[in-house]
Amino acid sequence: MSDTGDTGKTGKTGKTSDTGTPANSMWGGRFEASPAEIMEEINASVGFDKRLAPQDIAGSKAHARMLAHSGILTAADADAIVSGLDAVQAEIDAGTFDFQRALEDVHMNVESRLKALIGEPAGRLHTARSRNDQVATDFRLYVRDRIDGFDGALAKLMRALSLKAAAHAATVMPGFTHLQPAQPVTFGHHMLAYVEMFARDRGRFRDARARLNECPLGSAALAGTSFPIDRHMTAAALGFDRPMANSLDGVSDRDFALETLAACTITAVHLSRLAEEIVIWMTPQFGFIKMSDRFTTGSSIMPQKRNPDAAELSRAKVGRIASAFQSLVVVMKGLPLAYSKDMQEDKEVAFDAFDSTSLALAAMAGMVEDLEPVPEVLAAAAGRGFSTATDLADYLVRELQMPFRDAHHVTGRVVKLAETAGLTLDAVPLADLQTIEPRLTQAVFSVLCVDSSVRSRTSYGGTAPQNVAKMAALWIERLETPAKPG
Repeated sequence: MSDTGDTGKTGKTGKTSDTGTPANSMWGGRFEASPAEIMEEINASVGFDKRLAPQDIAGSKAHARMLAHSGILTAADADAIVSGLDAVQAEIDAGTFDFQRALEDVHMNVESRLKALIGEPAGRLHTARSRNDQVATDFRLYVRDRIDGFDGALAKLMRALSLKAAAHAATVMPGFTHLQPAQPVTFGHHMLAYVEMFARDRGRFRDARARLNECPLGSAALAGTSFPIDRHMTAAALGFDRPMANSLDGVSDRDFALETLAACTITAVHLSRLAEEIVIWMTPQFGFIKMSDRFTTGSSIMPQKRNPDAAELSRAKVGRIASAFQSLVVVMKGLPLAYSKDMQEDKEVAFDAFDSTSLALAAMAGMVEDLEPVPEVLAAAAGRGFSTATDLADYLVRELQMPFRDAHHVTGRVVKLAETAGLTLDAVPLADLQTIEPRLTQAVFSVLCVDSSVRSRTSYGGTAPQNVAKMAALWIERLETPAKPG
């Protein structure tokens, strides 16, 4: 997919024309023989880069119009090129376009078909550009389109989480640290934690989009061109903010792909964390949620099974996505300026990672909409593990003016007493509590129940139901009409 370091592709291996010149005339007169079969095998990219065809055609149309505007092409030639490219796109849309491996990549396939449709004007399209700036432009356009898709998918997932949070703003559940009971929270609060995570992911994608939105087209092979082109015109036509300021950087940069893959990786980590919780919550040992047949599967041998396969597969996607980021890092780490054919390795891993991210986002949105918490199980679990111990310590500080470290020690003794007696904290008799701290009164029991605990957490960002309901409503309002990124 480059002009520099090209291999002299000549069509089908070993084939030449009757005149002895290469069968693929795209390469001109430099090469007299076709590449070895293994060279064709390693070099051809059309099998995967054909998905860039819409972006390639859009870039070529903008380039043709600019060439005519700049007086480099006649208006008639530009019109013929644009009409021909529209016809090529129609064939691709209809599934009738014949992508030929012998033509190496999407660019040569499109140009070859254009020549068959309109003749000589097609040969003028490549004036003042190279496949180096062409593919850099195509890939940026493609990544930008995928970022816009991620933005919409994240908004849908965040809305599903926010709606679930609003519906369960007061549904009590255990909060965990180290996967051990810590303090009671609400199910809605737990859902909103993921809304915040995915909001940051959305911001990362938008930041990446803003940085990638510069146009390489017109950088040519690496040094720019002597033709009087208007790079600002092509940049604007393709929705870029500006042309890239350095032609070497224009053809050699893949930061935009790396940054987007990094954002995909962090998003996948968040999806994996939520998926992990869904898997845990669905086990009989927890029983926190139920999911329908729509997002679960059965067993070929155990008829009782309901497996959270959609969650497990979403959890696994992070491996593919993170490895794609690492793969491109390794490809790019030692490349000298400007373009090297190594950079052809950027697309397959990126395509796979982007597809995996899109699929996992869609699956998770569906699972969140589908899952239903089991309030009675959650409430019972929230009361286990002495989860209101911190509330007791806070009470001692607030009501008895006890230093927190002393309150922590007293509470620890109360927990040990309750554990020995096999009681929850709110079931320990007052007389027993007074053997540890004589100043305690019946009023202490007001902070030892789970509902009181969550209602008390009214600090900004806390789990109090009123906080959760307000924040869920704010997120739902924000997400009703998501702003277009960029």
